[in-house]
Amino acid sequence: MGLNNNFKQFYPRDVEIKARDIKYQGFFRIDQYQLKHRLFSGNWSNFFYREIFERGDAVILVPFDSKSQQVLLIQQFRAGAVRTEDNPWCIEFIAGMFEENESPIEVAIREAQEEAELDIKREDITHVMNYLSSPGGTSEKLYMYIADIDLTNVKSGTVAGLDDENEDIKSYKVSLDVALQWLADGKINNASTIIGLQWLAINANKLAETPDQE
Repeated sequence: MGLNNNFKQFYPRDVEIKARDIKYQGFFRIDQYQLKHRLFSGNWSNFFYREIFERGDAVILVPFDSKSQQVLLIQQFRAGAVRTEDNPWCIEFIAGMFEENESPIEVAIREAQEEAELDIKREDITHVMNYLSSPGGTSEKLYMYIADIDLTNVKSGTVAGLDDENEDIKSYKVSLDVALQWLADGKINNASTIIGLQWLAINANKLAETPDQE
């Protein structure tokens, strides 16, 4: 289904980039764009500057057991939460950035092992959605997947992560009801986990009704 007639359709040709300069290069990068774009009137804007945080794209994996209605969440320190949160240890889903030549599913499988010691198979993984995390200031695109797996023998409280990436990650196996209550109570405050849990709130029963694949 296409966009509603009330929405104006734009294309890459409706943006002209005059210059792009790297202003900072570290673990992440900041680029400054000089650009103009087509207006709703059909005219063009003036050229203007925007700084864009170039952190690369990432994959989100939602580990969920549709039979037991349990979900696996992780908790880790996030420097970006220090300024605004009383507790900068965020409750999240498994996530990670792309390494060279990796597909989204390969990222999901690798990160599941690194962050939660979960062995995920390709056939367990289903695509949920792609979205832009904060397009007003970063180019980051997120690829969200769900892994419908048996969590019976997965222990809650496992601590994992890569030492060379300063990761210290604890996992929590909880019922979906508990996770949704954490969300309602404001204990979960990051976009990818909010989106994933809201998706589960809508679709968990449908997953439980899906027959096993032989």
